[in-house]
Amino acid sequence: MMWPYMMRGIYGGWGIGGMILMFVFWALLITGIILLIVWIIRRVSYTGRDFYYTDKSIEILKERYAKGEITKEEFDKMKKDIS
Repeated sequence: MMWPYMMRGIYGGWGIGGMILMFVFWALLITGIILLIVWIIRRVSYTGRDFYYTDKSIEILKERYAKGEITKEEFDKMKKDIS
């Protein structure tokens, strides 16, 4: 009497259709998690770009001062404006 219940398998009698639905469910779940992680990384890295450009602008300002293109007073004023 137990053999019909043993034939149902691990998916409780859903058969091949149930396995496909389970696969689609897990694929969508994993894809959603990956997309969420990518979105979070892009949000965080966007704010990081502002710091990069600020550092880059200070480097350019230092180069101009080192070349003698601007005076010490102009350098200090521009540095204060950037910061």
